[in-house]
Amino acid sequence: MLSKLVTSILCVAVVILVIDLNDAVVFKFTNFACLSRNQSWFVFHNCRLKAVSREKVLLNVNGTVLHPAKNIIVHVKMFKKANGYKPWLLDVQLDACRFVRSNFHPFVRIIFDLFKDFSNVNHSCPYVGLQVVKDFYLRPEKLKLPFPSGDYLLSLIWKFDKRPQFDTNVSFVYAEDLINA
Repeated sequence: MLSKLVTSILCVAVVILVIDLNDAVVFKFTNFACLSRNQSWFVFHNCRLKAVSREKVLLNVNGTVLHPAKNIIVHVKMFKKANGYKPWLLDVQLDACRFVRSNFHPFVRIIFDLFKDFSNVNHSCPYVGLQVVKDFYLRPEKLKLPFPSGDYLLSLIWKFDKRPQFDTNVSFVYAEDLINA
């Protein structure tokens, strides 16, 4: 009896190791919008999504910070689509300069870990000059927590010296289909 149980557990473990469950996950961008509220402080040059395959969408953003930004607050809000976008799980004002130095907020750290390899925004304050996110795509293996399937909107309001300078809104879909994997 015990040997059958051990054999069953080993078979399940082998199946899990052989099948890449990340193939069963759709995790991609669906929309991206950026708006500069103050063209004399921040200017967007490029703000677009590029579909390279059915499963992979690349995000490209570049903009210029025209004056040194030392006091940066980001208002991060996450919404989940359910008959319109409803607030979901995350609504926080974050000191971006402090976060880059110490990575103190766990949920924002997950977001930062997703894009930091594709950007030059991963240094401490002050920020000035060209800021780039190039060919960024979503990777399900970078998510460290279980994530419910659905359509999401991540809204970021960037404030320099307590004044809103620009907004970025990222929509994405996350769907698991483990049965058809």
